[in-house]
Formats: sequence, C-alpha cells, structure tokens
Amino acid sequence: MAAADIAAKIDALQIKYIASLDSRNMAQWLDTFAERDESSYVCTSAENVQANLPVAIIMDDNRQRLIDRIFFIEKVWAGTFQDYQTRHFVQRLDWEQDAHGHYTVRTNFSIMFTPVESGTSSLLTCGVYEDTLLETEQGLRFLSKRAIIDSELISRYFVYPL
Repeated sequence: MAAADIAAKIDALQIKYIASLDSRNMAQWLDTFAERDESSYVCTSAENVQANLPVAIIMDDNRQRLIDRIFFIEKVWAGTFQDYQTRHFVQRLDWEQDAHGHYTVRTNFSIMFTPVESGTSSLLTCGVYEDTLLETEQGLRFLSKRAIIDSELISRYFVYPL
C-alpha cells in the first residue's frame, strides 16, 4: 500500500477518535480501539514521561478498563459533574511501520472545552498522542493510545478521555 494511502487511513482513524469524543459517542470511541485484551488508553504528563515515571492521570491499560470507562461516564458519574463540550484539533507529525506490521504514530493535539452552563470556551490542554495502530478485520484500530499533556496539571477536572 502506498504511503499516502496509509497516512490517509491513519488520519481517518484519528478523526473518528476525536469526532467520537466531541460528540460524546463513547461506543464509537471504543470502536476506534482493537478488540484485543491488551488495547489501552493512558493519559500522563510530559513531566512524568521525561522523568520516566509510570504515573498516569488515566490508566486504562486493557480493553475491559476501556469498557469500564464508558460505564462510569454514562452510568455512574452521569449528572454528578459539570458537563462540557470539547473540540479537538490534531496535527499528525510522523508515522512508521514496525517489524510486526504495527504503525507507530505521533500526533499533536489541542483541546478546547466549553462548560455547558457558561458557554465560555477555554483551552483544556495540549500535548501529543503516541499511538500504536494495527490493521484488523474492521480496518485500522488503536492498540494503544497515550495522551501526553504538556502541562503538569490541567486547570479543571476532566471526565472524558482526551
């Protein structure tokens, strides 16, 4: 497959991922991950990565925890937090294919948020996604997604994955 075709498939998956979060379609968000036990989502800070600390803000380190995250957002936490709308902006930096046929991808992101009640938009955070993707019967999917935020802390809580 031509490099441009692979890049287009990578971008399409990333767009599906961010569109899922911006529309709060958590079932579609889960569908961007491979249906494998080891599929994972981790959110951490650049400071922790630079210090080689295994500390995470979110550590959904297997598929069941991804499923649990949806359950908590939709059933357990529903109505207990100030809801907000997000808008994700992404810029793919680079990608390569490894010896196992997986793709490693680095993508910059910035996320704006608007609390539902106030209507005032602000920057939630920015950083880089470090992803591992693989081809499945359903198409390209994330095996792992790691959101590394530039700031040590985010100025407000967040419920949805970044």
